Amino acid sequence: MKNRLDKEDIETRPLVSITRDSSVSLLRMLTTLIIFVVGVVIGLASSSHIDKYFTFQMEQSNPKRTNANAGPVQRVYGENCTIVVNCEKEDCLSMKSFVRPRNYSHRMSDEELFWRASLVPTKDEFPFRRVPKVAFMFLTRGPLPFLPLWERFFTGQDVDLYSIYVHANPRYSLNITNVSVFFGRQIPSQDVAWGSVNLVDAEKRLLANALLDFSNERFVLLSESCIPVYNFPTVYDYLTKSAHSFVESYDDPSRYGRGRYSRRMMPDIQLSEWRKGSQWFEINRNLAIKIISDTKYYTLFKKYCKPSCYPDEHYIPTYLQILHGPQNANRTVTYVDWSLGGPHPAAFTDVNITEEFIQSIRDNGTLCQYNEGFIPICYLFARKFDPSALEPLLDLSSTVMEF
Repeated sequence: MKNRLDKEDIETRPLVSITRDSSVSLLRMLTTLIIFVVGVVIGLASSSHIDKYFTFQMEQSNPKRTNANAGPVQRVYGENCTIVVNCEKEDCLSMKSFVRPRNYSHRMSDEELFWRASLVPTKDEFPFRRVPKVAFMFLTRGPLPFLPLWERFFTGQDVDLYSIYVHANPRYSLNITNVSVFFGRQIPSQDVAWGSVNLVDAEKRLLANALLDFSNERFVLLSESCIPVYNFPTVYDYLTKSAHSFVESYDDPSRYGRGRYSRRMMPDIQLSEWRKGSQWFEINRNLAIKIISDTKYYTLFKKYCKPSCYPDEHYIPTYLQILHGPQNANRTVTYVDWSLGGPHPAAFTDVNITEEFIQSIRDNGTLCQYNEGFIPICYLFARKFDPSALEPLLDLSSTVMEF
């Protein structure tokens, strides 16, 4: 019996050992599998957090990048100086980008901007089809109350015949939709104070930005209270076919004219050369380049034409009188009513807006010199209009102003 048990015990032990070894191996394999799965899950979770972290860091370091829900990317720099504009890539060294910038935002200082805009090609022929454009430059503190009227003015017109530039308070952004002709037309700006030289700086800044487009040939300075009194085709033909620029420049012997002159400007600016005029000008490309390139006369005005002198009323009229008089018509194409006297012109509200009033601006019964002759059209624009005048002006735009 003992021998039988011993034999059975001996025969049974290997089976138990094999069973125990198999259980251990299975347990080890399950443990390894569980650890592997847990590792994969942890790895995936960590990778997601890392991607989010680096994406966040890239967005923080490059505020011009936007996410998929934030609309089209307006301006992103990449390799080979590539700019993404409205989801379209454009090489900033291409001829197309050089002669007609599509994006008005830039990081140039005024000094860099004026230098860049002063570049003039010496080769007469253009390597592209150049159609002269009129640059409409709006100098405003904030909103454009007559924007609906101006949008109607531009509706249906060839976009290759005009461009729009807006210089507003640097902390203000035009609240308009992307279907407006004014969308994306705001240029980098700085603070402006009435009666100071930085108002001239703003004018030069508008001119310089507009000069970056080589197709811009005529440049009109407008305020937020300006309106057009003729339709676009009339304005375009009047300006592009003119042999002269339109800057009001006259000798005012009163204390509001010569009385603002400083003898410290001598000998470069004589009292007999001192001129006054409305800041709302219209000039050709050649004079625009001359103005933004000038440092000699601008420096004198910056030093000696202090408040109560008003540089915006004297700098350009005096500069043109001294150096470029024959190119100027010595009159403005923007109507203003100074009949009430005082430092500001009359403001027109809704009660003033009638068909007769608008017609009196369009045809005031006088003839104005134009090229070699005289014509009844003297004014293309008018100011100063109160926001309340918008609705009656819209009512008259199609019948009286013909747009």
